[in-house]
Amino acid sequence: MSEQAKMNDAMQSVPLPGMSDGKKGFLFALSAYLLWGVLPFYLKTVAHIPALEVVAHRIVWSVPIAGILLWWLGLFGDLKVALTTPRMLAMATLTASLITVNWGTYVWAIGSGHAIDTALGYYINPLVNVVLGAVFLGERLSKPQMVAVALAACAVLLLTIYSGGLPWISLVLAFSFGFYGFFRKTLPIGPTQGFMLEVLILSIPSLALIGWTIIQGTSHFMQGNTHDIALLLFAGPATAVPLILYAFGAKLLRYTTIGLMQYIAPTIVFLSAIFVFGEPFSHIQFIAFALIWSALAIYTWSMLHEARKARPTTAA
Repeated sequence: MSEQAKMNDAMQSVPLPGMSDGKKGFLFALSAYLLWGVLPFYLKTVAHIPALEVVAHRIVWSVPIAGILLWWLGLFGDLKVALTTPRMLAMATLTASLITVNWGTYVWAIGSGHAIDTALGYYINPLVNVVLGAVFLGERLSKPQMVAVALAACAVLLLTIYSGGLPWISLVLAFSFGFYGFFRKTLPIGPTQGFMLEVLILSIPSLALIGWTIIQGTSHFMQGNTHDIALLLFAGPATAVPLILYAFGAKLLRYTTIGLMQYIAPTIVFLSAIFVFGEPFSHIQFIAFALIWSALAIYTWSMLHEARKARPTTAA
């Protein structure tokens, strides 16, 4: 049985009586984006722990959760094939490295009071994906997409001039996640097995880092208090659960629906940064965000327009 069929069977077994697949998918995806939106509140509680140590524990404690899911879906056979295929291992190492850069930057940025920059990065990310498709896949940009990309570039230029340097946090997050998605599509393995393969690869340096902190006496897991130990153990579920919910939701929802829902998380982070974390928000930043929001509105409109044009063709 294929991964798609096994995941469909698993989702059908979720106790949500009287609910259609579309509604189930929406609930799964919404839960994932809401969890990603409130993730900075957790990261604020571990801000006193070095970002690399937090990322290492995110990886290590994700392994058992991903393993349980693979066992439930009966997909361990696919993982064994991936582990014995050099090309697949090489590609998974590349995607794992990119997601590590993304996670490490995000954890550090939230803990250092740059939540607004992280929100900007994930707002920019859909437009980065469009650019990557045009540059590496030869996909032709529509006029609305070109306008949207130009507006985003103006926003980045404005922030660069205002701050005296590139908004590197936003750009690193946007491009690392963009390249991660780009190369992840070329990995001939399902999303569930792919996630397990990535965290297995990353668990080797992660365990080495955790071991080094223990030897140096700086570990917040072994030498820390009970509160720190509990927080680091929670890093696994905080990482894996939203990804699993998203994978389930993406299987049941249309691409355009997922495309619209992806703005939920950065919007929650943006509002939390201003009204909860109290990060400064200048008028220049407001103008830059207004440009980004305008770009996303144009991009979303073009995406919906293309989807409407495609429906009659599909129906025919």
